[in-house]
Amino acid sequence: MAVDYAVIVLYLAGMLAMGWWGMRRAKSKSDFLVAGRRLGPAMYSGTMAAIVLGGASTIGGVGLGYQYGLSGAWMVFTIGLGLLALSIFFSARIARLRVYTVSEMLDLRYGGSAGIISGIVMWAYTLMLAVTSTIAYATIFDVLFGLDRTLSIVLGGVIVVAYSTLGGMWSITLTDMVQFVVKTIGVLLLLLPIAVIRAGGFAEMRAQLPDDYFAPLGIGGQTVFTYVLIYSFGMLIGQDIWQRVFTARGDKVARLGGTAAGTYCLVYALAGAVIGTAAKVLYPHLGSPDDAFATIVRDALPVGLRGLVLAAALSAVMSTSSGALIACATVANNDIWARVKHIAELRGRGHGRDEGQGQDQNGGQSQEHDEVRGNRAFILLMGVGVIAIAIALNDVVEALTLAYNVLVGGLLVPILGGLLWKRGTGAGALAAIAVGGLTVVGLMTALGVLANEPIYYGLLASLLTYVLVSLATKPTDAAVLAAWRERLAGAPEQEAPAPPPVGAAAGT
Repeated sequence: MAVDYAVIVLYLAGMLAMGWWGMRRAKSKSDFLVAGRRLGPAMYSGTMAAIVLGGASTIGGVGLGYQYGLSGAWMVFTIGLGLLALSIFFSARIARLRVYTVSEMLDLRYGGSAGIISGIVMWAYTLMLAVTSTIAYATIFDVLFGLDRTLSIVLGGVIVVAYSTLGGMWSITLTDMVQFVVKTIGVLLLLLPIAVIRAGGFAEMRAQLPDDYFAPLGIGGQTVFTYVLIYSFGMLIGQDIWQRVFTARGDKVARLGGTAAGTYCLVYALAGAVIGTAAKVLYPHLGSPDDAFATIVRDALPVGLRGLVLAAALSAVMSTSSGALIACATVANNDIWARVKHIAELRGRGHGRDEGQGQDQNGGQSQEHDEVRGNRAFILLMGVGVIAIAIALNDVVEALTLAYNVLVGGLLVPILGGLLWKRGTGAGALAAIAVGGLTVVGLMTALGVLANEPIYYGLLASLLTYVLVSLATKPTDAAVLAAWRERLAGAPEQEAPAPPPVGAAAGT
């Protein structure tokens, strides 16, 4: 195992070095949060694929293949479908908005009336996504070094927090690109063919396993439908995904690069299911389906290659964890803290003139430095919180399901409604967020977190509320809609966060 250990240690050291190098490029808020909005197609597609294909897609995807066969690909497949839909239909418009968060988009569209509530919902989602990704370190480091759960979480979490804090999105982009290459080599080019060969080929796999393992809907039609609602729609509205769209240097990059990443996800989904199916042939009586990945890596691969494939699993976890962490910190700082601070300043001055305007003209460089420093501090703060919650939390599946259900049930309708229906209003958006989110939480409390019904009824309640309240209230101000259409057309070249300054409308 010494060679495998050396591969892993070199990989982790490389991640920290990338963080240090990224710090030298993060000179402004735009650099730190969205990599200067200048990623080209190759880097954009690689990093987008890296963030959506995390530990659940790799270790969990193989586990679903072990349990259900080829239909176990559906979870990751629906992630790929959601990314394709986002890239083809929405990414160009999202990139042209030139904002930093989903809540800023809602502020622009509805005139500043939905931002802080949507920010709280999005913060809760990104926090739990970061927590569940961090918990996955325990499994990987236990296989690698035999470390206990707490030490594993701290070790993996500290590395991710360190490089994310140093360079922000530039560091995360660079590390994600390396992680994308490592995952491609480790999972698709090495583990997939070796696993199939060790299992005796596809003919032997069919002979050894029931027909259900090769049925397209063996996992169950209702399960597939729920995956579409949660994961495909979740890809359309998640802050962690939108923040990557914001890094594209133009509409074409966002559309074509995202389409390439979505297609890659479909291939990755099938590969994980095939590896899991092969593991079922080789190890039919594992204690847990999620043990399939580590077991087949340990037993089927030679020294050195085993370390590379375990590094691929570590890459999957780290890319999702770092992306969720910067998204969580961005929302916490820009959508919650900045709004609360601004409201307090307005009240303290009796709604007087904003003193920051003069500073903005005379000390732009200093302000940019302060914004980078502030966002860096929030990443560090959120990172410490994520590690602490991950140590205390046990049920990863329930936490992730809760996060996605609240996100989709509360925010899907207001966001897509804002992009597609000009009659939607701020009052309708706020009501839809509240009713959809409360319906989801209430039904999960009554029926169980893993029940399918909460997301069904939550989305239906959110949609009906959005339409009815929007039609019953005064249309969005014509000036707000005109500014929205202008931004969608890509008119302004300068950076333009949400209406003045971030969250100002919440306090006026």
